[in-house]
Amino acid sequence: MGALLQSFGMVAISEMGDKTQLLGLLLVLRYKRPWTIMMAIFLATIANHLGATWFGAVLAGLVPELWLQYILAAAFFIFGFWILIPDKCENQDRPDKYGAFLTTLVVFFLAEMGDKTQLATVALGAQYQSVTMVTIGSTLGMLLTNALTVFGGERLIKVMPMNFIRYCASALFFIFGLIILPIW
Repeated sequence: MGALLQSFGMVAISEMGDKTQLLGLLLVLRYKRPWTIMMAIFLATIANHLGATWFGAVLAGLVPELWLQYILAAAFFIFGFWILIPDKCENQDRPDKYGAFLTTLVVFFLAEMGDKTQLATVALGAQYQSVTMVTIGSTLGMLLTNALTVFGGERLIKVMPMNFIRYCASALFFIFGLIILPIW
């Protein structure tokens, strides 16, 4: 249960203000089909995070436990710094010829590749070695934050300061990095 809850919390808070969240906002503003966009985000996230979690679990089986603890702690510290850098959605013009569902599915999957939430999912998969729980938790975290954007959009941005969210997420990554260190 810890794997599910930590994966949910870490991904949900680190996704706030992320480029894929901004992408979700742009897609819903363009297509005006929030349920279609959420279904595509759901499927893209499951595919992406299942692969990331599986890779993390395999990595954990290949690397000695002490080294893995140091690698994971370093990864969480790096994510703690990385999350302080605001994301921007680079390419705001998306092709229309494939429709809301296919465009969202492909673009969201590709935008998540190498993203901090995907890499955090790899680290969580390595830490917990529970592909199912980490994938469920990280997917639910992504869905929560993207649902807020897709269904709440512009109102959310006015209410919640992104800098506050980034500082809180950064602090969480540092705390988890410290907890993982084998010095305790």
